[in-house]
Amino acid sequence: MPPHVAVWRSVRTGGDTKTRKSRRTLALPDHCVKALMTHREQQDKDRASAGDRWQEHDLVFASAVGTPLDAANVRRAFRSIIKDAGLDPAQWSPRELRHSFVSVLSDSGIPLEEISRLVGHSSTAVTELVYRKQIRPVLQGGAVIMDRIFKS
Repeated sequence: MPPHVAVWRSVRTGGDTKTRKSRRTLALPDHCVKALMTHREQQDKDRASAGDRWQEHDLVFASAVGTPLDAANVRRAFRSIIKDAGLDPAQWSPRELRHSFVSVLSDSGIPLEEISRLVGHSSTAVTELVYRKQIRPVLQGGAVIMDRIFKS
């Protein structure tokens, strides 16, 4: 099996995903695997630096002493990364990454059904409702066809 992430649990109370259909296993692109390997090397250095202060929780993303990250710390780190990238942190949140993912897939011509499966929606109707602004090919399809038919 290729490197992957299993989306079978959630941060929701009870730890389950919203729906059974939202459970999925997603293959990871090579650049993500490389980034995670680099992250692991840094975490090994953090573990060594922390010494006896390190608390092992078997987490991929943890604090500098191995403890779980809270939402405020994740948002603060995210804002710092966004700022370093030259973007306005006030206009971005971690949730925006999901919208960007849908936009990139949609702009690349990925069918709505596949996008819906990847984001774990129970139907394409849910995807269309939640991401109507991001699903450009679906929304622009009629205009493109009409322009082709009625060339001036």
